[in-house]
Amino acid sequence: MRRLVRRPWSSSISQSGETADTLGAVKAARYRGAPVVAITNVVGSALAREADGVIYTHAGPEIGVASTKTFTATITAVYLLALALGLQKGYLNGRDSQKRLVELAEIPARMTKALATRPAVAALAAGLAAHSNFLFLGRGLHYPIALEGALKLKEISYIHAEGYAAGEMKHGPIALIDERMPVVALTPRDSSYDRMVGNVEEVKARGGCVIAICHQGDDEMIRRADHALVVPAAVELLAPLVTVIPLQLLAYHIAILRGCDVDRPRNLAKSVTVE
Repeated sequence: MRRLVRRPWSSSISQSGETADTLGAVKAARYRGAPVVAITNVVGSALAREADGVIYTHAGPEIGVASTKTFTATITAVYLLALALGLQKGYLNGRDSQKRLVELAEIPARMTKALATRPAVAALAAGLAAHSNFLFLGRGLHYPIALEGALKLKEISYIHAEGYAAGEMKHGPIALIDERMPVVALTPRDSSYDRMVGNVEEVKARGGCVIAICHQGDDEMIRRADHALVVPAAVELLAPLVTVIPLQLLAYHIAILRGCDVDRPRNLAKSVTVE
């Protein structure tokens, strides 16, 4: 009797839907019999045509090469997809799902408050724009946000910046820390907070300048850091949607101060159509 094999689904993400290496991976997955669901911002893009199913983020046209609103919309789309799968597979019940949707619906108001950090970010940028190197640290869900912060800074201000998992700081990056190395630390009050406090102390002990992205009311972190950008607290799974905003604003203001074109950075294209 022939055994029925259920092929795992593959998920593919591309803002433009035209990214060559992503399309190559999709074609390879489909060749091996894996259905593909695409998450993209562009209706009718090559990725949308190639996939078996599409989730459109509908973030609107992205003028800048260094996408910001699409970043937020994509995280939201992935979160909603996870909720739908959790319900379908029985890992979430209706009540759990509704609670998480309510938490998601509260995020725009928290993001609006995070945007209110702009004057503080602009003032901070004035003292940081002359630096040549930055280090971004995060743990857990905030490690990818550290990568995003570093990516935006290098893309639009042309400053060398690296995002690192804070737990690996002693495996190399700690040797670079001195008074000329600003360190941006993502320190929300989540399950990794105590360990992030330890990382901040290690940076301070070596003369590094710490810029902490922390939650409102976190007087301990405000006291420890050289500079603190304060954002509203959110549930752990959704907090990155809020904490990423000061990082994007910091890259923007530093780039402006350095005379860079924030919408059209040098050497970058909106869609990477070659591998």
